[in-house]
Amino acid sequence: MAKKPTSKRSATKAKTATKGRSKPRLAAPRRDEDSGQRGSDTTGEAFIKLLQSPFVAELVAVAATAALAALAEHGFSNRGGGGGTTGKRAGRAVKAAGAAAASAVGRRLSNEIEEIRNAAKEAKGGAKA
Repeated sequence: MAKKPTSKRSATKAKTATKGRSKPRLAAPRRDEDSGQRGSDTTGEAFIKLLQSPFVAELVAVAATAALAALAEHGFSNRGGGGGTTGKRAGRAVKAAGAAAASAVGRRLSNEIEEIRNAAKEAKGGAKA
């Protein structure tokens, strides 16, 4: 099929209409003055360093130990009696394991924060004396 002929006048009007408008500018990526990197790069790197810290590894170990203990306490066995109860029982066991892991991490964090507060009080008391 042949294309419809277009007049030059309508084509030039479209060009001039778009030519007059300015394109919106994109914001330049923000850079830190010292490092010359983007702010999000340093945030991501800090997060990775946090995940690699020994304290986080210890928290993960505490959570895994508590979850495993909760699963063992719930008593998994292949002789569950069949029927539809084994799936519900497993779901309850997983929920209990998650709750045990969360409470163990919470206790560990509470202990760490309390130790930090006590050390800060002792440092203040030693500085005054």
